[in-house]
Amino acid sequence: MPKMKTKRAASKRFSLTANGKVKYKKMNTRHILTKKTSKRKRQLRKTGYVASGPVYMIKKKLLPYG
Repeated sequence: MPKMKTKRAASKRFSLTANGKVKYKKMNTRHILTKKTSKRKRQLRKTGYVASGPVYMIKKKLLPYG
């Protein structure tokens, strides 16, 4: 049986923590930053964690060795 290939799009967007949570970088931080408030930009810097619902799909299907 050959090795399973990781979905490259998923591996670039998600990563796993030691406890098995799925973390990602929040959106809306790349451009058009002048109209966004400082508070909003500061809060977008924090790492986002995926809710418990779609974690199974991401871990088993998109990141097969996660």
